Amino acid sequence: MSYKDVFVLKEPVEPEAPPTVTCPQLGEPRELQSLKMQTVQESPLNLSLALGELLKKDTIKVELIPEKKGLFLKHVEYQVTSERFTVSVYRRYTDFDVFHELLLQRYAYRVVPALPPKRALKGEREFIEGRRRALGRFLNLVARHPVFSEDELVKTFLTFSGSDVQTKLRDACKKLGDEFMTCKYATQAKDYLPADIQSQFSSSRELIKNIHNSFQKLRDRAERMAERSKENATDLLMFGKELSSLGSDESPVPILASCKSPWAALRRSVKGLSVEFSLLSEKAAQQGRREEDDVVEKLNLFLDLLQSYRDLCERHEKGVLHEHQRALQKYGVMKRQILSATVQPKEQVSVEQLESRIVQQENAIQAMELRNYFSLFCLHQESQLIFTYLPITSHILGAFVNSQVQGHKEMGEVWQDLHSKLKSIFGDGNGQSPPLSPK
Repeated sequence: MSYKDVFVLKEPVEPEAPPTVTCPQLGEPRELQSLKMQTVQESPLNLSLALGELLKKDTIKVELIPEKKGLFLKHVEYQVTSERFTVSVYRRYTDFDVFHELLLQRYAYRVVPALPPKRALKGEREFIEGRRRALGRFLNLVARHPVFSEDELVKTFLTFSGSDVQTKLRDACKKLGDEFMTCKYATQAKDYLPADIQSQFSSSRELIKNIHNSFQKLRDRAERMAERSKENATDLLMFGKELSSLGSDESPVPILASCKSPWAALRRSVKGLSVEFSLLSEKAAQQGRREEDDVVEKLNLFLDLLQSYRDLCERHEKGVLHEHQRALQKYGVMKRQILSATVQPKEQVSVEQLESRIVQQENAIQAMELRNYFSLFCLHQESQLIFTYLPITSHILGAFVNSQVQGHKEMGEVWQDLHSKLKSIFGDGNGQSPPLSPK
């Protein structure tokens, strides 16, 4: 029975019954419910999870712990905490590297996010912080993936507290094998694929490429805004310090002609304004951190997922398809050789060897075809995963708007206080009111 036959319902036929007689059992609610359940049977090709369900699977925190010094070199270590498993473990970058390599081996047909680079030539402090963030995004995407989240490799990495996690991971990978060997749908993948799977894949790939390009531009703009907020914080702080320096100048004020200069009193008042500018600087810095943590990080998380999908598409084309084509070419050469051997008689042993090799090659081609269909099966699911994540756009926009509202409100309150203070010092600001006398 084919996959499509499962969904075809046929009315029971009773040849001897008159046309006006119906089957009484069909009218029973229990039977109708049973038939209804058969018609809505879900295909394993379809992902039925919503974004909220994926995000609830787990939340991973990656924190930097103080550097440890070895005999010759110091190394960075991370504390990895999983909400799902309620446990914290310690990992080095090399542990992440091995884990990533094994995930790619086991799940070559899935979106495996890339790792950040191992070393940086300059700006080590900023690089280490950026890498910590990237490792956190990597683990969250892996821990929330509908397939990875239930894998023994992931559980081992997030929970094993022994001294040699890398050996533990390698042993688990050897025991499990790659997904094609363990998935019960691997050899039946072709039966579940739609007839136009290639065109669906092409259109999804093009659309996701355009989405990726647009989100990259959004991320770049968000980074610039966060950077400007930090620069604004620095400028406000320096502005306040200059006012403080100006007001701290104790140089005597000369009496010019008959006018009495108000500067001596004003400079003491100006010095006090540095408090508000210091507070404004702190609020601007908080705004920059909010934009970085709530907006830029969410954009980077989605971009990591989109890039891993594009990497997967390349693996599919350069890996499975390329190997399949090479195998077919090799098979064609062998067939020509066997035809040549029948025309020009050769030793019986060499002909038998060639026939044996052709049989082996046919088996290899059949296995590659099965893998190709399974790769398309997984690609179809991973495309659905990308579209499941797309509503994260509302989360990002919400975080962006909230950060702006909160930032402007907090800074607006300080600016209002500063405005009132200036009014009490300089009057209404139009030059008509005399300055305050020193108290």
